[in-house]
Amino acid sequence: MKGPAIFLAQFMGDEEPFNNLKSICEWAAGLGYKGVQIPTWDPRCVDLEKLANSKTYADEIKGTCNEAGVQITELSTHLQGQLIAVHPAYDKLFDGFAPEEVHNNPKARTEWAINQMKFAAKASKNLGITEHASFSGALLWHTVFPWPQRPVGLVESGFEELANRWVPILDVFDENGVDVCYELHPVEDLHDGVTFEKFLEATDNHPRAKILYDPSHFVLQLLDYVEFIDIYHEHINMFHVKDAELNTNGRSGVYGGYQGWVDRPGRFRSLGDGDVDFSAIFSKLTQYDFEGWPVLEWECCLKHPEQGAAEGAPFIADHIIRKTEKAFDDFAGAGTDEDLNRKVLGLD
Repeated sequence: MKGPAIFLAQFMGDEEPFNNLKSICEWAAGLGYKGVQIPTWDPRCVDLEKLANSKTYADEIKGTCNEAGVQITELSTHLQGQLIAVHPAYDKLFDGFAPEEVHNNPKARTEWAINQMKFAAKASKNLGITEHASFSGALLWHTVFPWPQRPVGLVESGFEELANRWVPILDVFDENGVDVCYELHPVEDLHDGVTFEKFLEATDNHPRAKILYDPSHFVLQLLDYVEFIDIYHEHINMFHVKDAELNTNGRSGVYGGYQGWVDRPGRFRSLGDGDVDFSAIFSKLTQYDFEGWPVLEWECCLKHPEQGAAEGAPFIADHIIRKTEKAFDDFAGAGTDEDLNRKVLGLD
């Protein structure tokens, strides 16, 4: 396991050192981070189309990060991926994820998002990156609670359409040797293990469809996030290290009562301030030989982001496990002796 790394999206801003790629990478390196995950929708970081079409520009971006003391772990298209599938009820709210020229035009917005995803595949290849972070988008989320009753076949039709939109994109990622790691997240049609399985089935088990594992979203769903690793470890290629807590009470539970983040029973916290058992998670991922980057995604309703970032690097570093290359009881081993084995078994 490599790391620690940090997702830059929540830290970008208009003031130094957060307003350009060079200075924010230097800031991250100064805190002890060794890698950065880059949001491709933020022009203060990169020009995604140029990154896809110019190996020279890609080398310049990689050089900027390396000179600052970090390497690029992955690119992210969370916002663009969201726009691959948008139910009309969300059109106005999600228009802000796209450029103004495609606002109020869902078809044009979807085409823009598809092109963005294809750019991301080529950009990742130009950077020498083999994993990519994104959302799936959603056509079914408004039916997540089955009232009124879902019409027969609705879920199957929804995943069939989602797959129809994603398979051509996944094929481009396949051509470029890059996996799409979907962050399983509320408001996405891919938000837990069952929905990921439905998507895999609908895409005929596309080899480039993988998982970005983020336990914070599973805490808020009361999902066993440790057993999840046992079940899906072969699909987990990325890891967001993010904490959360769920403090249900007599007035509100997992749905949150339309309250703001501070008052919701389920809320995101800085590392170590929530309920996530990271020791168990890092142990499980090490057990299954996870070789990716543990990437801090800071989202906290209380703590300042700079404090969260400063505390995050040592927190992750302290949890990374150097996997042993020998058994703890090797000192007492008797070596390999087939004759002895047969005698122990009572065969001689």
